[in-house]
Parts: sequence; structure tokens; C-alpha cells
Amino acid sequence: MKLDNKNMKIVYMGTPDFAVAPLKALIEAGQKIVGVITAPDKPAGRGQKIQQSAVKQFAVENDLYVLQPTKLKNPEFLDELRALKADLQVVVAFRMLPEVVWDMPPRGTFNLHASLLPQYRGAAPINWAVINGDKVSGVTTFFIEQAIDTGKILFQEQVAIDLLDSAGTLHDKLMKTGAQLVVKTVQAVASNNYTEVSQNERITDVNELRAAPKIFKDDCRIQWQKEGLDIYNFVRGMSPYPTAWATFEDKKGHEKTVKIFETEYIAKNHSDTTGELITDGKKFLKVAVKGGFICLKQIQVQGKKRMDVESFLRGSNFTKLIQ
Repeated sequence: MKLDNKNMKIVYMGTPDFAVAPLKALIEAGQKIVGVITAPDKPAGRGQKIQQSAVKQFAVENDLYVLQPTKLKNPEFLDELRALKADLQVVVAFRMLPEVVWDMPPRGTFNLHASLLPQYRGAAPINWAVINGDKVSGVTTFFIEQAIDTGKILFQEQVAIDLLDSAGTLHDKLMKTGAQLVVKTVQAVASNNYTEVSQNERITDVNELRAAPKIFKDDCRIQWQKEGLDIYNFVRGMSPYPTAWATFEDKKGHEKTVKIFETEYIAKNHSDTTGELITDGKKFLKVAVKGGFICLKQIQVQGKKRMDVESFLRGSNFTKLIQ
């Protein structure tokens, strides 16, 4: 039986900014959102003020019904979810769902993933695509199955990665493209006008698959012994979050942890020692690396605000890079 897509009842699941644009696009396309599932409110920041997720804020502003379960297998939550009688569930940047949830609606549950699956399965596909120096990324919609990010592909859309892109700018590109892909997928599911493609059909060599595991603080430390271009890609792939960092020593001999948001890579043969700091004390601060120099552009010294390197050099300087 075919349903008119505007009469199909949809439950939407998501939490961060990335998930707001697809929800907005669905509403603008006239889709019926009967419920929004998002993360519970939680304390954040130095003041530990209670904050709502970006998706909840948008949902409340648009008078959508919101559920915020702590545990997705909680019987009370499952009863509330069933009561919504959704035909389809759409998941964007949420958490892993138990089968009792994703298998509930008759039309299934599909997810929007920020990569061209089967590449970059995992929690941080945007970061890893930039870190690895890829020139193309994209978004994929797929029906959720038991193993994470392995379900059958519905639709994909490519997005170019520019050499100046950071994880932040790529995030915004994928968010916009992904929003339209979610609308396209919902309309296709409603009219039964789609073909499912097994991810295994897209795998020619399992050794060429790249993963996108969650990134922790220790993973963000810059390895200055690597090639210069790899370091440059690493910094932009971590910017603005979770942010690459390094440790420097100042004039007083104090070690300072420094977040590095933006750099420039200058490819050049040189005889400087890897890790050596070079500066005029006014306009530039660069690190000698294999194949050239990494010029620091935007940094944040612990305890201070983010600033450009010229502003930093007007009031301070470093004498040594701690590797």
C-alpha cells in the first residue's frame, strides 16, 4: 500500500546542530513530525548551567512533541514511542539504538551518516576524512540494522573537500547536503520508490576501508615527527573540535598547553631541526617539520581566549616546543 508522503507519521531522533537542518528541511517539506527524540538536558560549561540540545531547542520553538529518554530500553519510553504510531523513524547524529526501537515502525528506521558508506563507519567521519587528506566526502542514508553503520544504502550524495576546509566547514557543507538527502529519502520511502544496496557490494578490498572511531583528548596531540602536510591535515581535521594541541615552553620556563585551530603549511627544503621554533617575535611563529614549515595562525593558550598569532606575539612568545 502506498502512502501520501505528507500523511506519513515520522519520529525524528537527533541531538547536535548537525541534526537541526534535516529536521527543519522535513518541516519545510510538509512532513508530519509526530515526535522528536533527543538527549536529556545536562549541565555544561564552567557554570554547569543546564543546557538543552540543539534539536530540543529547535523542536520546542516549533511546537514539536519532545521525548528525552535516559535509557532507550526503558518500558515507559517504549510505550510512549509506540503510542506515537510512527510509520517511519529518521535518525541523524543520535546514539546507537536497540533493536526494539529501530525495528518498531512499519516503514523502518533510516539514518543519515556523514560519509560515503561503507567508508568511515563510526563516530567521527567528518574529522577523519579531513585528517586523512581526502578530496571527497559525502552523506549516506541507510536503513539501520544490528551492526552499527552497516545497513543497506538508500541514497548517497558526494561533497568536495577543499584543501582549506576544516572539519567545521566540511560539517556545514555536509549538513546542508544531508538535510536535502533526508527529505529525498523520506519521500522515496513514502512512495516505495527506492532501491536498497548492500554495503558489501561497495567493498572491493576490505583493507581499503577506513574507520572513523571516536576521538579522545590524547588523540588530539600533534605528532611533530610526521610529514608537514599530514600535520596540516591533522590540525584542520580537528578544528574547531575537538582541537589539535601541543605543549610549548615560554620565556619563564613554564610549559603551556596550546590549542591550535589554524595553520598554514609551507613546503620547503630546509636544514632546521624538526620541532625547532622560528619566529620574528612580531608577525610569525612557525615550526620546522619534515618537508617544510607549519605556520601557526589561530591558537588558544591555556587560560586565555582564542587569538591570531600576531596578537599573541604582541604580549608573549614561546622559546621551545615540547615534543
